[in-house]
Amino acid sequence: MKVADRFRQLAQISDELVNKFSGQPDGVRIDRAVSLLKKGQEELSEWSEQVGEIPQMRLESKLSPVLLQVHETLDRERVLYEDSGKTDEAAFIWNVEQQVYRLLNDL
Repeated sequence: MKVADRFRQLAQISDELVNKFSGQPDGVRIDRAVSLLKKGQEELSEWSEQVGEIPQMRLESKLSPVLLQVHETLDRERVLYEDSGKTDEAAFIWNVEQQVYRLLNDL
């Protein structure tokens, strides 16, 4: 699968994450986690539309900073869920975080 396609797939997954976790009334820490997730989702969605237009040689310089920020956002969010005892949700986010990391390594 091409890097651009994998990036678009991550944007879709981030939409699913926001939909899955935004409806949970678990208090301030979870609300903060959801806001971090939305930030990551916005960054991915913003770039998702443009990825196909960027030549392959420039993908690394264009996507790496975005993916690093999304990875950091997801990592903070995952830790918040772990601290709240929501291990299933944290595990789900960890899987997405790993996809971001693998894509970063492939760039």
